[in-house]
Amino acid sequence: MRSHVILAVFKRNVSSYFSGMLGYLFIVVFVVAGAFLAFNQNFFADNLANLDQLSKQFPLLLLFIIPAVTMTVWADEKKLGTDELLFTLPASDFEILLGKYFAVLFVYTVALLFSLTHAIVLTTLGNPDWGLICTTYFGYWLAGGALLAAGMFASVLTSSATVAFVLGAVICSIPVFIDRIPGLDVLLNQSLGIKEPLSVSGQLQGFTAGKVTFSGIFYFVGLTSFFLYLNSVFIARRHWAGGQNGGEMALHYTARVTCLAIALLSFTYTLAVSGGDIDTTSEKLHTLSPTTLEILKGIDKEKPVTIQAFISPDVPQDYVTIQKELKDKLREYDQRGGANVQVRFVDVEPYTESAEEASALGIEPRQIQSEDNGRFSLEDVYLGVVVTSGFDTVVVPFFDRGTPIEYELTRSVGTVSIEERRTIGILSTDARINGGFNQQTFQRSPEWQIVQELKKQYDVKEISPDSEIDAEVDVLIAVLPSSLTQPQMDNFVSYVKKGHPVLIFDDPIPQFGPPGLQGAPLSPKPGMGGGMMGQQQPGEPKADGGRATSLMRALGLRWDVSKSLFDLRNPHPRYAEVFPKELIFLSESNDDSNEIFSPKNPVSSGLQELLLFYPGAVERDPTTPLQYDEILLSRKSSTGMNSWDDLVRPGMFGGQQLVPPPSHEPDEDNHAIAVFVHPPDSEKPSADDKKKGVHAIFVADIDMIHNVMFSVWQRQMYDLKIDNILFVLNCVDFLAGDERYIELRKRRAAHRTLTKLELLKKTSEERRSKEVTKADKEAEDAVKAAQERLTTILKDLTEEMKTGSVDAGTAQVRIQTATQAENRKLQQLEEEIEREKNDRIRRVRIETEQEIRLIENRVWRWAVILPPLPAIILGFIVVLSNLFNERRGIEKDRLR
Repeated sequence: MRSHVILAVFKRNVSSYFSGMLGYLFIVVFVVAGAFLAFNQNFFADNLANLDQLSKQFPLLLLFIIPAVTMTVWADEKKLGTDELLFTLPASDFEILLGKYFAVLFVYTVALLFSLTHAIVLTTLGNPDWGLICTTYFGYWLAGGALLAAGMFASVLTSSATVAFVLGAVICSIPVFIDRIPGLDVLLNQSLGIKEPLSVSGQLQGFTAGKVTFSGIFYFVGLTSFFLYLNSVFIARRHWAGGQNGGEMALHYTARVTCLAIALLSFTYTLAVSGGDIDTTSEKLHTLSPTTLEILKGIDKEKPVTIQAFISPDVPQDYVTIQKELKDKLREYDQRGGANVQVRFVDVEPYTESAEEASALGIEPRQIQSEDNGRFSLEDVYLGVVVTSGFDTVVVPFFDRGTPIEYELTRSVGTVSIEERRTIGILSTDARINGGFNQQTFQRSPEWQIVQELKKQYDVKEISPDSEIDAEVDVLIAVLPSSLTQPQMDNFVSYVKKGHPVLIFDDPIPQFGPPGLQGAPLSPKPGMGGGMMGQQQPGEPKADGGRATSLMRALGLRWDVSKSLFDLRNPHPRYAEVFPKELIFLSESNDDSNEIFSPKNPVSSGLQELLLFYPGAVERDPTTPLQYDEILLSRKSSTGMNSWDDLVRPGMFGGQQLVPPPSHEPDEDNHAIAVFVHPPDSEKPSADDKKKGVHAIFVADIDMIHNVMFSVWQRQMYDLKIDNILFVLNCVDFLAGDERYIELRKRRAAHRTLTKLELLKKTSEERRSKEVTKADKEAEDAVKAAQERLTTILKDLTEEMKTGSVDAGTAQVRIQTATQAENRKLQQLEEEIEREKNDRIRRVRIETEQEIRLIENRVWRWAVILPPLPAIILGFIVVLSNLFNERRGIEKDRLR
């Protein structure tokens, strides 16, 4: 091949493309369409600085843009008859083909470069991961380059640009939609064993996730080569189509094309199975961590680790990425572990021998809802792992959407590689997180999922507080110790004072049951059995009246159990009006005036978001000699506290029920929700430091570890990616003195929000909060004034009766009549005030929502208008320059 010939063809096609406005018009359409897809309503609802919305629809965008670029490549040559002239030049068919392909690729590349304005818009709104952005655009470029060859093939089939556009769209739709052909995936799996995605979107997923996958590169390069070969065959067809051997040549080239397709498909599948990629994310999410490599290196050669992965060959679309990442990670463990790690993959179908084997090892299928051609069904999906060695066995029953894959695998390998596990004790309280028989309801309570999670790493045993606690455990976990009786509390406090590591969760208002509101510190302790009409009989009195005063004194803390926190800010706009203010999201933001997660403590540093419900707040007792380290803090200016009396009312059939508070008035304090208490000269618990004093972490919320929150974490329900369970595991590891996995738990994509947009919205949200508080205050003052008027009238009538100006009977009738009349007025006034308050709050909310929509629309307009401006300006400059050059050198008398 001669480069100067290819370059000449390249320049000819590029100059013809950009000589007029057509090329620039294509770029403008491409950039504007990309902006519409990238910055849609879901972009603002997700509040994330990435191009996920564009990546989802990018293959569809290419389906219409690519044919527009390639439709004239061969069709216009045929229409104008210049193809015969072109092929008579001293150039080979393949040189001409490459020159034309590089020309359309250059046009597409220029368009893609102009679309980098989308990334610039993201930079103005937040802090995107530029490694991820670059890899995403590289994937866009490869995908477009492959479909360009397909579009050129459509153009070589006809002399009409319009027909070439339609054919190009049809041909390009084959690699775009091939995975959606009903039954094709099953056919390929059963006949050829191919389980990897064959569509453009399936291969693009790795690049948009921040991985340059070798299989993806070969797929797109192979697809390009295949269609370029088809182009060359049809170009060369003029040499043999009309000859005597035309039929034989057609069969010959058909066989060639078929063999090429099979070879490319085989190579792509081989690379996909063998893996291999380059991690470009800032956090290096797709590379094994130093912790993992160290644990694999430290496996005893005499006790090798066996990993058996029971995986369904076909999983719903939402779990395809999880299945692929799990397989890729296991292959890398197998490779890096050498002879010390053996990985066995088992394809599991329901009701087969492999399914029975999985069940015998403790892995059961999870029923997942899936959609196939508009039909919804429940599928039994296996995504579990059994890790064994000569020391121990760990079972991971299912890898869900929120399961950190590398952490689970590394922790399991690390656990089975040691001779003896550490021991965790769980104190028996009314929370009953260990499960067991409930003597109050006469039912069996299930074990909390957090306990099952701890059993993957530790030996867990239940500790009774009925007698002196002398159990040998590395960490004692106490959930809701405020429910203990006085003797039980004395035993627990004695254990805490001895310096044993303790993790304590308590709550002013437990929301989820059991124990629910019945377990609140200010609720009476329920007794055994039930009473009349289902009412619980009162049990023994709680220690310190439920206020846990003796425990707080031992910890050097002050905790008002009658106060719970709320937060007016919600970092998730789509749920801002759905979730109550008492459901608190703890997450870092650039506009926060205080640190939410302490960066100094390994327990909290690196956390991204926690979800709490009616949490309490603690503060340091100034008289204590203990050191007090704040781990979790509430946000300033948007948080405040409500009292027990404002939130709890007697239930209709006995018991208590939660009611909305009359108002939410934030304060300027940042309240401590979780703290680490330790002696001044001891920052980490150890055996030598136990005699020096208390080592405890206190968290003023138990709902954060309930099964509800566990499911939100594990399944990423409502698209929430919370760190509640990881926080608990960090606390346990820290107190146990084993911090190997803490850093590993922090390895995930940074929560990159649209911080600039959040700042713009913050003013409107604060104004709404102030207006709502003001309306509540005015309504409360109006009702109070009306009540004072009624009191004054009744007082005057009573005075008249005492002075004798009216007789007692008349005064009594007048008092009764006035009371009834004033009560009716008061009731009407209260209803009117409440109605006016609600109308005012509703108007404020509508105005605030309109302001937020205006802010989003303003950002959207700029995001759509600004990107095409450079292309438009450049187009005008080039067109004007061409016009000027055409007129330059022409005699004036020849000009019109």
